Amino acid sequence: MKLYDAAISSAAARVRIALALKSLAVERIPVEIVGAGAENRRPAYLDVNPQGLVPALLTDDGVLLTQSLAIVEYLDEVFPQPPLLPPDAATRAWVRAFVLAVLAETHAIVTPRVINRLSSLPGADETTAPAWRRHWTEEGIDALEALLARRHAAAPSRFCVGDAPGLADVFLFPQALNAGRVGLPLARWPHVEAIAVRLAEIPAFRDNAQAILQR
Repeated sequence: MKLYDAAISSAAARVRIALALKSLAVERIPVEIVGAGAENRRPAYLDVNPQGLVPALLTDDGVLLTQSLAIVEYLDEVFPQPPLLPPDAATRAWVRAFVLAVLAETHAIVTPRVINRLSSLPGADETTAPAWRRHWTEEGIDALEALLARRHAAAPSRFCVGDAPGLADVFLFPQALNAGRVGLPLARWPHVEAIAVRLAEIPAFRDNAQAILQR
């Protein structure tokens, strides 16, 4: 398998974490996504992924997969051990809803292309993008904390769901690092902080997401 990757990408970090949890080796193909040297909007990479986004995974069967959630669920189906989704349908649905709260309601609003467009609009100044990023990160993690608090009140666990890291944790951890990067202390979200601290002790998480803090 080949992974089109950017070390500082939260989306790519999710896939790297899932690969590491499953002890899967891939050929990593770096794609620069920021600055004047950005490669993801150039024709060569758009031929790989027309959206111009990372990650993208080329399977051993020659199938090109995009979008981190689709890639991670593919890996979990094809390489089922250790499982990233719980066995019962209701808890799987909860996990998917939690993951989408990260993807669609938080991360998608603060990606580099959104920030770049926002910064180019009339009236934008040097404070516009940081304030935007901080607001939506804060609001998003407020919601994640509430979801975790409610769940853990009914079913206490070390991680988002259960006592082994799973799909929800794979998506939570990079987002928790992003909060720190924009100056939001995790201490205000005790459930998120406790889980992030535990995940940071696991090499699959720590070693595959810390580059986010370099952005």
